[in-house]
Amino acid sequence: MAKSRSRAKSKNQRKGSGQTHGIDLGGAPGRCETSAPHELLPDFAGLEWVAGHVQSKQALPSLGDASGGRTGPGAGPASGVFATVLKRPMAKSPMQMEEATPILVPDAGPHRTLQVMSFGCDALSGADPQGLGLTYWFDAAPNGEPYPVTVRFLGQHAETSQDHPSENNTFDVQSTIHQVIPGSGRIAMTTRVLDLAPGEWRVTATPVSGPPRHNSSAGPHTQQPALPRGSATGTTTFAPVARVRAPGVRLGAWPAFVGVGSVFALITQALLAGHHKLPTLMLLVISFVASLFGIVGAKLYYLAGHREEKNSLLLCGMSIQGFALVAVATVLLGSLILGIPVGRMLDVTAPGLLVGMSIGRPGCFFGGCCAGIPTASHWGLWSSDRAVGVRRIPVQLIESASCGTIAVGAILAVLLTYPATGGLIFVGAIAANIFIRQLLFPMRETQRATAHGRTLTMAAAAIVLAADLIIALTGH
Repeated sequence: MAKSRSRAKSKNQRKGSGQTHGIDLGGAPGRCETSAPHELLPDFAGLEWVAGHVQSKQALPSLGDASGGRTGPGAGPASGVFATVLKRPMAKSPMQMEEATPILVPDAGPHRTLQVMSFGCDALSGADPQGLGLTYWFDAAPNGEPYPVTVRFLGQHAETSQDHPSENNTFDVQSTIHQVIPGSGRIAMTTRVLDLAPGEWRVTATPVSGPPRHNSSAGPHTQQPALPRGSATGTTTFAPVARVRAPGVRLGAWPAFVGVGSVFALITQALLAGHHKLPTLMLLVISFVASLFGIVGAKLYYLAGHREEKNSLLLCGMSIQGFALVAVATVLLGSLILGIPVGRMLDVTAPGLLVGMSIGRPGCFFGGCCAGIPTASHWGLWSSDRAVGVRRIPVQLIESASCGTIAVGAILAVLLTYPATGGLIFVGAIAANIFIRQLLFPMRETQRATAHGRTLTMAAAAIVLAADLIIALTGH
């Protein structure tokens, strides 16, 4: 899990007011993700190399002063990422040159340190409220025990003088990942600062805490590298967009996959309904209406399990359990009213529902929801939960594969049984899906709130599935 503590100053905030953002523990940056050095970078014209070390010819502007007068290893005229680069001994050339000019590219390509997430939509450039999405990139320690990382973000509006900062045009944010898994590779920590003055901002990111300098588990002489310091400029964007933009998160991925999955679900249901000589058009109309009601049920179910989130019904997330409950209930009620055989209707509906879930689940993977837990395993895939991008267990893709496997089995059962089994295929397929979902929940970043609910649900699903198979095979 990750949490962030921020103190953002904006036009509609009072002096000294605080704001707290809660985030959970996105790939390669996309085309619209930009980052660039700016005027807050130190002036290296007054530095010279002496026997592999850097010395100052003249006083340098200290970025440490902007972070509240920090002292210690991360403070001083050449600090953070720049101190790490400048104080590293130079590799001597064949001519054994003692002097060289340092070349600094702190934010170059995918290995940049600080990134301001952007969104190339001019129509939303002036919409209120405005915000910034800030991503700090770093590498996990190669070994050792899990450790916390805290990064401090300082921002200043580009039109504000550095000598006379305005209360409305600065912010101070701290973000924390409480457990970084050693060996998990490159990590992107994303935090948001909302309700800011629109326009261009200059931002610096300074690590406050990082991996232990000396790792006893890896040997007495093992020293972990210090986390770098980064700087970037970026322009504010529409706050609801800033909330979901992160490396590895693709806007529109979830609705696209779910929409395609819904189409294939209806096609599967229609084909199987025709095979069992059910009124196909009538059943499609009922299923379409049931899908609309299912969306409302998915949102209500999500809000019931996430009461701490103060979102409206329109902006809140959705839960597949809520969708399935409401949609199936609507289809069942419509079939009873129109005189469609309920058992046969349920049997031809289950494969379509699972096909839709199988296609829709990858949308969660690319959209940054239902993310798996971080892992150092090579079987993990780099993905994001919109707050932390890291190598994770791809639980969404595993669930997609399981839904597809159950769907294939259900389709074969429907095609090989005529007349249908009176709902046994539906009951068996749904019970199998529920059992596997509960089995995968410990691999998800967001854990269940109940202590024994998962175990009881798995036991009930297993009993129902066993009884369903016995009845189907014996005919009793």
